[in-house]
Amino acid sequence: MVNRGLHSHPSHGSSSLLASRFRARKLCGSAITFYTFFIFAFSFFLFLFYLRHFVPDEHQHHLPHPHPHPHPHSQSQSRSRSRSPQESSKYQYQEQLWDSPFSHALHSCLKPTAKYKGSQGFDGYLTVRSNGGLNQMRTGISDMVAVAHIMNATLVIPQLDKRSFWQDSSVFSDVFDEDHFIDSLKRDIRIVKELPKNLEAGPRARKHFTSWSGVGYYEEMKRLWNEYQVIHVAKSDSRLANNDLPLDIQRLRCRAMYQALRFSLPIEDLGKRLVDRLRSRGGRYIALHLRYEKDMLSFTGCTYGLTDAESEELRVLRENTNYWKVKKINSTEQRIGGFCPLTPKEVGVFLQALGFPPSTPIYIAAGEIYGGNTHLAELSSRFPNLVFKESLATPEELKAFTNHASQTAALDYIICVESDVFVPSHAGNMARAVEGHRRFLGHRKTINPDRKGLVEIFDKLETGELKEGAELAHLVQQMHKNRQGAPRRRLGSPAGIKGRARFRTEESFYENPYPECICGSRSKLEIT
Repeated sequence: MVNRGLHSHPSHGSSSLLASRFRARKLCGSAITFYTFFIFAFSFFLFLFYLRHFVPDEHQHHLPHPHPHPHPHSQSQSRSRSRSPQESSKYQYQEQLWDSPFSHALHSCLKPTAKYKGSQGFDGYLTVRSNGGLNQMRTGISDMVAVAHIMNATLVIPQLDKRSFWQDSSVFSDVFDEDHFIDSLKRDIRIVKELPKNLEAGPRARKHFTSWSGVGYYEEMKRLWNEYQVIHVAKSDSRLANNDLPLDIQRLRCRAMYQALRFSLPIEDLGKRLVDRLRSRGGRYIALHLRYEKDMLSFTGCTYGLTDAESEELRVLRENTNYWKVKKINSTEQRIGGFCPLTPKEVGVFLQALGFPPSTPIYIAAGEIYGGNTHLAELSSRFPNLVFKESLATPEELKAFTNHASQTAALDYIICVESDVFVPSHAGNMARAVEGHRRFLGHRKTINPDRKGLVEIFDKLETGELKEGAELAHLVQQMHKNRQGAPRRRLGSPAGIKGRARFRTEESFYENPYPECICGSRSKLEIT
């Protein structure tokens, strides 16, 4: 009857039909109110059910995403189980261990200013013999790009070092994408693959440009074009000052380092595959640059924890390496001063004290560890999930890189830059280059061990004055709370150092390219 009343059309002459229509309207209003209340109550019940079953708990707010790609692993199982307050606090801290520092909306900025003038022709040719390992060569080549711009020179593709400790025969195109290097810098300088034939046998000026020089020095060097068409640079590393250079020169160095010096396609492809395989094993990983290698220990004279025979072997190597100038080194003084790489055991104690669990995947970015498994066991006993290139890649994939240290170092570089946390055991060229690149990409987390401070702690552990546990963890965590790659301006030389010595002690431009190549939303330097 109600439904018929709602849809019927009453006759104008019937009072009974009018009464029926009036009753139907009253009943309809009550029904609407009832149904509205029912729908609201049911919706509220669904909302509560959704909150209870689908909204993640407070720990999810601490899950890190330091990279453009999300981590493939899920931690829903660990979040869903109930925890005591102590367990929750520990879990929350372990999650924060992976978080990148707050970057304050800083971002990379590479474009030249409105005043910048690109390639203006050329006055002559600059040939370069790069020196050192991979990262020493990379920073040196980036400097030479800027020098060529200042001197209005055509840069010939640099020669790579074949006389270093590793005796690597790789040429530029084996390690870097040569065509990309030339093309990406074509607005800045002119680059050619080789000298013109008519100049190959001609006279050339051979120069050891003064280290850490400014623009004025290279402006003065232009006078050489009056006598020579070719200038040969015997060393490329540290040819430019870290500071007090024009903004456009600094940004050109960054364009060369972070955009132009792309690795060759085989290296890039394998590097990306290895990163993907690492992530498929557990998602997040630490990249540890474990510089506990024969050449580094010999060069620094660090023999702590080694046998007498091993110490003697390192001494002989140092004596017989002509270009290592310092021959007699006090190992104890080196260690106390914080100049020695951390040993595998010290790295294990350090990472454990920071709070990383034993199951943490750790990629070892290094060559052959000195002493092999004998010394490495002191790390693997604490962190058994150690990963090496050899365990990630197949023998066939690595075959092409055998005996080419620069190419295998490039694989390590890619994996380190892409890691969730990067930890260098020594402040060498690779450590500085990777840290700077990670800063440039958004201040990805880099934990720099305070080696000098840690030596005091490790010595107390050895003497029994300190035990591993809560007290040790507190000391290590407090010591490193401000050493995790947070944004800061590049450091100058320590107070009291005068003359040219101050340039050597300044923080490397490539270790921290802020502020010139990293800008804030309101920065005067920003050109996106």
